[in-house]
Amino acid sequence: MIAVTPIKAFSDNYIWCLQASGSQDAVIVDPGDGQPVLSALSAGGLTLAGILITHHHFDHTGGLELLLEHTEVPVWGPHNPAIGQISVRLGDGDRVRVLGAEFEVIEVPGHTLDHIAFFSAEQSLLFCGDTLFTGGCGRLFEGDAATMYRSLGRLAALPDATRVYCGHEYTMANLAFAEAVEPENATLSARISADGRSREQDLPTVPSVLSLERATNPFLRCAEASVANHMQARDSIDPEDPVAVFAAVRGWKDNF
Repeated sequence: MIAVTPIKAFSDNYIWCLQASGSQDAVIVDPGDGQPVLSALSAGGLTLAGILITHHHFDHTGGLELLLEHTEVPVWGPHNPAIGQISVRLGDGDRVRVLGAEFEVIEVPGHTLDHIAFFSAEQSLLFCGDTLFTGGCGRLFEGDAATMYRSLGRLAALPDATRVYCGHEYTMANLAFAEAVEPENATLSARISADGRSREQDLPTVPSVLSLERATNPFLRCAEASVANHMQARDSIDPEDPVAVFAAVRGWKDNF
């Protein structure tokens, strides 16, 4: 099995460190800052064996240069020439073996157009960068609502037990917004209490599991009457059009 541990960076980023059972090799996901990665590797007696990149934003790629100065390893990432350090460029449906486990590449444009996610069915792991957040989703910096809605739908279709590893600790703010969208969602209320206790102890709320996201994340619930009817009353959109509902929810969140 692959163990996944967070390395904190900046104010709220998570860099993910993957380690296979019985091995000191480590693979890093989205190293926005290289120094905390080097410190974590040294503290754990780990050897960098590779790097996964989900998209081009600097808080997910800024540590590449420093890490590669220390160790030359493969860097798997999207077909974006702006990320010059990528050595293996990947597209939708490609598969890579990481620490003995197979990961499928899923293209999920919307937050950025180059965004990809890494999913391992055998390990029930999803590294989704800034596309799907715990309780939310990324802003639409480069894609439109229809594009992001399709991307989220692909992730939402993965198995219930999939563990969702996103790039930021945004959960409590996301859940506060989710409660405004669905104030009578009992599962959401329970999640807010549980995740609130975790944050009071300075514990990560990430990973989540996909079944919980589908039950509480408003961006995955745009076809649900409780979300669609609320947005119709608020923004006079067609509640039968989930893309219109999604666009309204995303627009509200942008100014929440």
